[in-house]
Amino acid sequence: MLSDDWRLVLKLEHLQVTGSFKARGAFNLLLQLDADSGVVAASGGNYGKAIAFAADQLDRPAVVFVPKTSPEEKTGQIARFGADVKVIDGYYDDALEASREHAESSGWPEAHAYDDPRVMAGQGTVGLEISQQVGDASSVLVAVGGGGLIGGVASWYRGSTRVIGVESELCPTLHTARSEGAPVDVEVGGVAASSLGARRVGLHPWTANQWIEASVLVSDDAILDAQSWLWDSCRLWVEPAAATTVAALREGIVEPGRGETVVCLVSGANVALAPTG
Repeated sequence: MLSDDWRLVLKLEHLQVTGSFKARGAFNLLLQLDADSGVVAASGGNYGKAIAFAADQLDRPAVVFVPKTSPEEKTGQIARFGADVKVIDGYYDDALEASREHAESSGWPEAHAYDDPRVMAGQGTVGLEISQQVGDASSVLVAVGGGGLIGGVASWYRGSTRVIGVESELCPTLHTARSEGAPVDVEVGGVAASSLGARRVGLHPWTANQWIEASVLVSDDAILDAQSWLWDSCRLWVEPAAATTVAALREGIVEPGRGETVVCLVSGANVALAPTG
C-alpha cells in the first residue's frame, strides 16, 4: 500500500528508446568521441542496448561484452541493433575486464557504463527533466548499480532536493561505500543483479555522494512485490531493478512527510512480457 498523505510521481524511463534511461549517457558519450571511432563497452544489458543503438544511429561499429547472467531479452536486442556481442562467464565486472582487454588490443575507446563523467552527465538530464516536470518534488528515489544515474541526478540537484539511493540487499555497492567511506568491492546477486550487478560504485559517481541524502536497501521479495504492484495497479511491466524505488516506499523504508511529492525513477523495462490473464 501507498499513502494518501503524500503524492507519488513515477518518472517512466522504461519508456525511453531501448527501454531504459541508458540512451541518455550513451549518446552524450559517443557524440564526444572522434566521429570515425568504433567503441567497446561492457554491460549487464541495458547500457549495451543503448550503446548499440546510439552507435547504429551514428553509423559507428560497437563491440559489447555481456555476462551470461544477462537475460536474452537484453542481449538479443543488443545484437539486433548491430553490435558485436561477446558473452562472458560471470557478472558485470567479468564482462568489464574482458571489454578493457579488447579495447586495449583494438585501440577503440572504452565506453564505460557509469564511471565516466560524460555518461554521468547524460544520465543527469533525468534530474533536469524532473525539475521541469515536477517542480515541487520533495524527494527523488533512484535505483543504484554502478552509480551513473544517481551520480548524474544528485549532481544536478546539488542538495536542493533530497536524492535517495535504493539498492537490492544483494547488490549494496553504494550503501557499502557510504558505510566504509570509499568505494569497495561487494558480492552481488539476486533478482536485480542483471541491472544492478556492479561490484563497486564508480569513482566519478562517488564524487556526487555529498549530495545523496540517504542510501537504503530492499529485499528481493520487496522488489518482486513492487514489480507486481506496478503491473497490477499501473499496468507498467518493468524489470526488477526498476521496481526498487517503489519497493522502498511500499515497505516503509522511506517514509515521506504529509503533503510531500516523491518521485520514483522507473529505470528500465527490459524483461520478459507481462503475464496474461
